[in-house]
Amino acid sequence: MGSTRTGNRVIYLVTGALIVLAVALFVLFGPPKLLAKSSTPDFCVGCHTMESQYESWIHTGAHRRIKCVDCHLPNENPAMHYIWKSIDGTKDAFFFYSGHVPEIIRLSDHGEKVLQKNCVRCHDTTVTHIDNERPCWKCHRRIAHTRSGAMETL
Repeated sequence: MGSTRTGNRVIYLVTGALIVLAVALFVLFGPPKLLAKSSTPDFCVGCHTMESQYESWIHTGAHRRIKCVDCHLPNENPAMHYIWKSIDGTKDAFFFYSGHVPEIIRLSDHGEKVLQKNCVRCHDTTVTHIDNERPCWKCHRRIAHTRSGAMETL
């Protein structure tokens, strides 16, 4: 009788673990359309309180043809891209749903490093002979969401 209970518990534990694993894999990788949709600027602005950043981005000339994730997530390899997409997405969802979104949204130190690497990655032929350690947006102030195009936001 005792071994039957132990056997049932093992079956329940294994089944529960498989369900948790399946849910985790779905959340991490989801259907391809969901993953693609979550990489669009419309998705980003739909959940965040980033209307002013979105509006300034849409008026920035050449950069309006690229997505938020092209600049704001690591793009050197897919694994790091999706790991940081999960971390940043979870953090953003927490801030949004908890009501603790900062009034002025600023890049973290990690975000600045990622952004700089992506600037250099996209413009590598242009920047080969300049100091890549200096943040690009220090000279190209109109690139920042706060001073792009004809708009000036906070």
